[in-house]
Amino acid sequence: MKISIVTATYNSQATVGDTLTCIREQRHPDVEHIIVDGRSSDDTLGIVGRFPHVAKLISEKDKGIYDAMNKGIRLATGDVIGILNSDDIYADDSVLSEVAKAFEDPAVKTFYADLQYVHADDLSRVQRTWRSGRFKKGNFYYGWMPPHPTFFVRREVYEQCGLFNPDLRSAADYEIMLRILLKKGMSAFYLPRVIVKMRAGGSVIQVSKIGSGPIKKIDWHGS
Repeated sequence: MKISIVTATYNSQATVGDTLTCIREQRHPDVEHIIVDGRSSDDTLGIVGRFPHVAKLISEKDKGIYDAMNKGIRLATGDVIGILNSDDIYADDSVLSEVAKAFEDPAVKTFYADLQYVHADDLSRVQRTWRSGRFKKGNFYYGWMPPHPTFFVRREVYEQCGLFNPDLRSAADYEIMLRILLKKGMSAFYLPRVIVKMRAGGSVIQVSKIGSGPIKKIDWHGS
């Protein structure tokens, strides 16, 4: 099973090496890593060039991070597509193998798990854990959402449900999961363990009133 990972970058030289390394080291044998760059002016592209596992790279002006993600999804040829930001990492080298195992069941259309916020300069220092819990449609009405970096879907799900709406800016990932899981009723598989570590910092918004109340970082992209 081929898994495509889309990473949007823009002047990401301080962190993108960690993201690239964590994907290069995944044990799953069939990974397509796609980099969509917003025409970085720092050494982002030079760092990307040192990772030959990267399957596809484009660098051009875009209309924001969700426009960049859409470009990456259109380029993806994998059976399953995930998105990992350029300052996030997978928790260990078995993550994509576990994702693939879940999608061996043809009834599984989407997958998500838990996430940890970690210190920006020390990825071993956990600041907060986002425990998603099992999917219940009613939770969306209270602002619940899975952590987007842990969210994987079959490629045909995007074909059936559409891509991100860039006009919604920081709410675009919430809206697409709302559309896929609630409006379109796609099935969801929940893995109750941390699979992504996200650097804390930057602007944040409160997006949930349920459980631990996950805080979502806004990741603005170059334009």
